[in-house]
Order: sequence, then C-alpha cells, then structure tokens
Amino acid sequence: MFVSHILARNARIEEDLVDHLFNSTEKRLARVLLLMANFGKEGRPEPVVAKISQETIAEMIGTTRSRVSHFMNKFRQLGFINYDGHLEVHSSLLSVVLAEQPRSVERVSDISVSGPAAAQTRSGKLPAT
Repeated sequence: MFVSHILARNARIEEDLVDHLFNSTEKRLARVLLLMANFGKEGRPEPVVAKISQETIAEMIGTTRSRVSHFMNKFRQLGFINYDGHLEVHSSLLSVVLAEQPRSVERVSDISVSGPAAAQTRSGKLPAT
C-alpha cells in the first residue's frame, strides 16, 4: 500500500515536470482544472467544491495570478467552465489539453546576422582580429 502510494506520487511529479517544461500556461491550467474535477477517473466529473484561490492555482502551475485570471475568463467565455460561486469544469476543456500547437522554428538561413558573426557564418571561419 505504501509503496504503491510512493510510486503513484513519483509518477505524478514526473508528469508535472514534463507538463511544466513542454506545455503553455493555458494547457497547464486546463490540466490542473481537469485533475481537480477528477476527469479520467471512473464516474462523472465532479464540480470543484474546494474554495481555491487563483493565487494558489497560479503557484501550482508556475505562473502569475493575472495569467490564471486571464485564462479562466477565456475558458468561461468559451464555455469550458462555469465559475459562479463554485467551479464546474466541462469535458470540452479537454480539447485545450489535447490541441497541438504548431511550433515556429526559424531556419538558420532565415536569420539575419551581422558583424563578426556574419563573417563566420558565411565563411565557416572566424575573422582575423
């Protein structure tokens, strides 16, 4: 029993680290809200009954309270959550977590370089000083 608890906790910590490293603030907030509503568990999702402040949620996902407020308002406007006295999370919020965002990567040839670094990139050698 104790060992299974430690293993589950370790897995959760690893998931949180990966989430923090690779996901945006918006996705991290959506994930925390879904976890608090017990999405993925058996049965129906539950309203989040605990009174939890935006400051606490911000600390959980590593951002500021104003960013949490911004995304909570966005989620409410899009119909992903109800946030009047108690927090109710809808299954449609899962689409935020599962959505892929294209990453923009500049090719080296598209980057403008000037000065000694430009001479190095064109010739492959450092300029004489």
